[in-house]
Amino acid sequence: MIPTPHIEAKDKGIIAETVLLPGDPLRAKYIADNYLENTTQFNSVRNMFGYTGTYKGRKVSVMGTGMGMPSIGIYSYELIHFYEVKNLIRIGSAGSLQENVKVRDIVIGMSASTNSNYSSQYRLPGTFAPTASWSLLRKAVAAAERKGAAFKVGNIVSSDVFYDDARDAWEKWAEMGVLAVEMEAAALYMNAARAGVNALCILTVSDSLITHETTTSEERQNSFTQMMEIALELI
Repeated sequence: MIPTPHIEAKDKGIIAETVLLPGDPLRAKYIADNYLENTTQFNSVRNMFGYTGTYKGRKVSVMGTGMGMPSIGIYSYELIHFYEVKNLIRIGSAGSLQENVKVRDIVIGMSASTNSNYSSQYRLPGTFAPTASWSLLRKAVAAAERKGAAFKVGNIVSSDVFYDDARDAWEKWAEMGVLAVEMEAAALYMNAARAGVNALCILTVSDSLITHETTTSEERQNSFTQMMEIALELI
């Protein structure tokens, strides 16, 4: 069923098998404008911009997903099940939960804990551990090493709540060694696992819950280029 309720591309072939998924649609536009060649815009529904082009001669798409697990859950589901996307790479921002994870460091999410009830739809007889695809994870680590990036690999937490009434909830995750908090990866990993495709989350630390250092919205939109470049090397 294409176009879908949220993606207006009328042909499966318009969208590449590998899609980069920033939360911010303007970050998708930034990537298309600054990294891709022969670019075509395939989506503007709800201003959730999507583009397809080439990077070093290889076809790739980039599309915004909005904020939160329900939003990325919708877009990733439609990309997987209606447009046959095989590799979904979230590139986003995160808050550091550890002293050794600094602002502007890269965090590669090996797994994604969550306070969400998203997994209840699968009616599993236990607790599911949302995990990245090894094939993408190892490529991302290799690309980060080649670029000399400051990066960490480990567990992140995908939260349904930005303004948490339990002000110290993040400390409990930190005590379990969780590196950073964001709001989408767990749903992406679950959708990908259920469909048998590949998913990875690469984050740039935009602020620290330890030091309270932060970046501006403009910096988050336009300056987190190392994360973008690592993701593009995975095509």
